[in-house]
Amino acid sequence: MERDKLNVLINGMGNIGTTLANMLVYYKVELGLDKIYVAKRSIHPWNQTERDFLENKGVIICTTNKSEGVTSVDSIIEGVHYIFEATANGVGLQNLAHYKILPNLRGSSAQGSEKNYGVPFMSGVNNEEVVDAKFVNIVSCNTHGSAALLTTFCGHNLENLEHADVVVVRRSEDLGNHERLVSANVVARHLDPSIGTHHAIDVVDMFKTKNIACNLTSSDITTPSQLMHAVRFNITLKEPLRKSIEDHIASNPFIATTAKFDSNVVFELGRRYGFNGRIYSHAILIAGNLLVTEKSVKGWAFVPQEGNSILSTIHAFILQMKVENGDNLFQEIQTEMLEKEW
Repeated sequence: MERDKLNVLINGMGNIGTTLANMLVYYKVELGLDKIYVAKRSIHPWNQTERDFLENKGVIICTTNKSEGVTSVDSIIEGVHYIFEATANGVGLQNLAHYKILPNLRGSSAQGSEKNYGVPFMSGVNNEEVVDAKFVNIVSCNTHGSAALLTTFCGHNLENLEHADVVVVRRSEDLGNHERLVSANVVARHLDPSIGTHHAIDVVDMFKTKNIACNLTSSDITTPSQLMHAVRFNITLKEPLRKSIEDHIASNPFIATTAKFDSNVVFELGRRYGFNGRIYSHAILIAGNLLVTEKSVKGWAFVPQEGNSILSTIHAFILQMKVENGDNLFQEIQTEMLEKEW
């Protein structure tokens, strides 16, 4: 018996939206998709080449503003079953009220900036909590990095975590943009007097969905880079590690390692060999540079731009839509997208 086909809409044609579209096209049959729409607020002549790339793959480009010869979002929205919100800076939250009344919408996800859009989620942390959730908030790429380091060394339920502190060293913006590139290091405000920046706040909130307390603090500094983030972590354990550091790292498929100390070199490898030129691991540990004592692990990791959150976005869709053979399918996607060493 043939399964029902799903029509999906990606709202946003930026770095996340276009990579997501290419991944959906790549796994279109396995995911049971029929039509893949990508919406851009305004269509301009200089977008034509990018439109051609996607349309030649079968993606239907549409717009929220009237544009001659371009499909209107209003004309297709009631036939959409799932919406990938790939906008930022609160746009997704503004759209949420409208999405909630769409007659055929079965699920939706939004990216990290849209906090409180739905259940906060990342692959490998709280899969069960999004199975029956209609709206999901995919946590940010740096939230992925910090949370993955904690689960790698402290256990899936953080049973061996005493306390951790991270300093996120952020790139200032995407490689293709030129709006927020800083000329010097910029320190972020601590939003919570005991937790710090949004990175730790978001990790804490995500583990709350599992009723797990997470004793984490974070700070961040933005640098004049457009390549990769990095994170300096200091994890204090309740009990000594029961297996080797190498075994802990190997047990988490979302953690990769590198012997390289230059983020531009790792970024370039991702551009050469990753799907759509991206790295999808939650974090890339500089494995030969860890400081390990009886009850602590300290070190550096690189964090891919939005590759990790894109992988979690696909996983959220599989879980929310209860895609047939979803566990096996995501295992296949995971195996194809993730490398263990860079």
